[in-house]
Amino acid sequence: MTKKNVLITGAAGFLGSHLCDRFIKEGCRVIGMDNLITGDLKNIEHLFPLEDFEFYHHDVSKFIHVPGELHYILHFASPASPIDYLKIPIQTLKVGSLGIHNCLGLARSKKARVLIASTSEIYGDPLVHPQPEEYWGNVNPVGPRGVYDEAKRFQEAMTMAYHNFHGLETRIVRIFNTYGPRMRLNDGRALPAFIGQALRGEDLTVFGDGSQTRSFCYVDDLVEGIYRLLMSDYSQPVNIGNPSEITLKQFAEEVIALTGTKQKIVFKPLPVDDPKQRRPDITKAKQILGWEPKVDRKDGLKITYDYFRSLPPEEWNKQPKEFERKG
Repeated sequence: MTKKNVLITGAAGFLGSHLCDRFIKEGCRVIGMDNLITGDLKNIEHLFPLEDFEFYHHDVSKFIHVPGELHYILHFASPASPIDYLKIPIQTLKVGSLGIHNCLGLARSKKARVLIASTSEIYGDPLVHPQPEEYWGNVNPVGPRGVYDEAKRFQEAMTMAYHNFHGLETRIVRIFNTYGPRMRLNDGRALPAFIGQALRGEDLTVFGDGSQTRSFCYVDDLVEGIYRLLMSDYSQPVNIGNPSEITLKQFAEEVIALTGTKQKIVFKPLPVDDPKQRRPDITKAKQILGWEPKVDRKDGLKITYDYFRSLPPEEWNKQPKEFERKG
């Protein structure tokens, strides 16, 4: 049987690197692409010796050329944490517009199937709970988070336009909060922020009163859902996430119990447009893909904490990247 060729953009990122692992495991030839603005080659260096892995250091917002046959394209190139996309708003918008346009054009020329990484952020600060795929969202397009939210919403619209107008095979996954090994401790999201503070002996910072909720899905579960969606024949958006909801204050308490830190929780003002509730309705994923998360949060947190604790201590104190200001 001929091996399937898969292009994964954002391959050196947290999710992209795990997807590279999965498609190698499935016997595919994987072409990873990343401009490394937020990705890290350490996430995929174990794949470099493999005959079935190739890496392109390239910005998908520029013209994409990949020689030979392509069967699948997974577009995961985008800053995904507030600390990144608030510092590089224009690049975030470009990868969600020019980047997806380039990927869809490449898919059309190669007759490949495309799966795009959308996000629960397209629901904004939701007025419907939990969030089903039919909910259109409550998004502030000119707020600080708008650069990410609207980039992803445009990405979905462009993908459906190619599907409807050109008959392209497309899949859209709406990803809810995900965690696991290879996350960056300094990326500003709750889980790595809490664990990083615990490792450094700092108090854990909770924004607002901590009553806002999140639903955390372990990365292996998420990758399984993405793989099933890609292999399905369903073209509409599908939520993939863990519906087990928890307040951020409770989550900080879980991290304190896990790490054994003596630090306490401190509260700071809530950022602008921070969602108050976040829980996926995964009815479609269950019915269409036969998927639901398997990894209990307690088990996933332990694996993730052990990963972070195994890093050199200088990684615990590493500051977020400084990005070049360009459009």
